[in-house]
Amino acid sequence: MFTGLITAVGQVQRAERSADGLELTIGAPFLDLSEGESIAVDGACLTVQKLVAQGFTAHVIRTSLERTRFADYTAGQRVNLERALQVGDRLGGHLVQGHVDGVGVVEQIGQREDARLIDLRVPDEVARISVPLGSITVDGVSLTVNDKPDSSVIQISLIPFTLQHTTLGERRAGDRVHLEADTIGKYVAAILDERRKG
Repeated sequence: MFTGLITAVGQVQRAERSADGLELTIGAPFLDLSEGESIAVDGACLTVQKLVAQGFTAHVIRTSLERTRFADYTAGQRVNLERALQVGDRLGGHLVQGHVDGVGVVEQIGQREDARLIDLRVPDEVARISVPLGSITVDGVSLTVNDKPDSSVIQISLIPFTLQHTTLGERRAGDRVHLEADTIGKYVAAILDERRKG
């Protein structure tokens, strides 16, 4: 479980494809990582497979490659990192599972006073449960849905701190991003679907 509060920005050192998926080596500033622990990389929960000098390796299975943009990752790319919650940690963002529900596309970027506004075209399953002032995770960052200009477009508002401490400030029109819809919203939608079927 995660909160969507990014604790570090790492860098892809190596991305090697194989028949089994993708092997990622990521440089990270964490000094006490352990093999087997969970870490969210751009919002997708991965397992630390092996420790390397100043970083770790993680294996991305083919199913995950189909649901994420990991297949496009190259050496030098910066990534948002968050380690899993420990009992007693502050829950400063919102409950994040580290499951990518879909990939969105940056449609438009604007500025309003000190906030950067980004319009994202999102898949139907994410749009359906995204509501203004509700929670959403974009590339692992816990954010509030600022507006919903269209049925399949959501708008997020980024404050200067988020722009400085995550990779979201690097996003440009046409870029793809990992999305995780609000966990509570997903359960409510699933319950309503079951009722309709019944």
